[in-house]
Amino acid sequence: MRGPGLDKLAKLVDVVHEPWIDQSPLRLYDGAALAQRLEAEGADIAIVEADFVSGPVFELPLLAVAATRGDPNNVDVAAATAAGVPVLRTPGRNADAVAELAVGLLLAVIRRILPADDDVRQIEVFRDGTIPYQRFRGWELAGRRAAIVGYGAVGRALEWRLRGLGMDVVAYDPYVEDAGHDLEAAVSGADVVSLHAAVTPETVGFFGPEQFSWMRPGSVFLNTARAKLADMDALVAALESGHLVGAALDHSEGEQLPAGHPLLAMDNVVLTPHIGGATTETEARGAQMVADDIERLLNGEMPLYIVNPEVLGGTRA
Repeated sequence: MRGPGLDKLAKLVDVVHEPWIDQSPLRLYDGAALAQRLEAEGADIAIVEADFVSGPVFELPLLAVAATRGDPNNVDVAAATAAGVPVLRTPGRNADAVAELAVGLLLAVIRRILPADDDVRQIEVFRDGTIPYQRFRGWELAGRRAAIVGYGAVGRALEWRLRGLGMDVVAYDPYVEDAGHDLEAAVSGADVVSLHAAVTPETVGFFGPEQFSWMRPGSVFLNTARAKLADMDALVAALESGHLVGAALDHSEGEQLPAGHPLLAMDNVVLTPHIGGATTETEARGAQMVADDIERLLNGEMPLYIVNPEVLGGTRA
């Protein structure tokens, strides 16, 4: 957390600020350790990013728990609700950051920026008697078709950016009224498919061999959401067959691929370790959203981004 939101929070309440991201080695509390720390500080409100909020935490007299993330899956919401503790979240705080990274990954793949950079660094610009124009010829985004799968905050943020680059963009999301509801129709013939769906029982591995086959030959696959959404074996097969010209992933199970994984040897694949939301603006935006909602809560108002409004006498949207 940083910026005006953190300053505002400090005016509303006494703040003990200990960013988990600054810990080396990384430290994440489990429920018992977090409860102990909260009790030692005499805290009424817990604000976390990735610490686990569960068990004995809800035996404490908390006014609220806030998770600076869109999906507070590190918080036991059922236990919080049973204890009458409001749970706040920060949806869309990283939408612009993730969308911008998706554009960067796409350009890196189709223009082969990383292997070109590597040749320059290795003094191999004229590798094997060829010229860079021969080895790194790509294609332009303008006039191409992109399918955005998952039309939430990130999907919408990516859409206007791709349109600004001259792409024809379609969106698929069965839960959003102004998006398409036919995945095959959205993906068929797409030059670029970018995943932005949430992980649910219905979406785990939902993009597999059949879905990859719908994409246009020579197309690019992007996943800046979660690794569990796509069948990795199917992705490898689509790349090895040449059906896909490239791919970029910002997430792997455990944030890293195992040694010897086929994707690690492919120079038409760009891999980043879940850094989509890693911007100072994301942190400032999340801090502002939390501070504003805590202010509402302290003023007896309904927070905008509450997960369990029933604890305050409200109803779920």
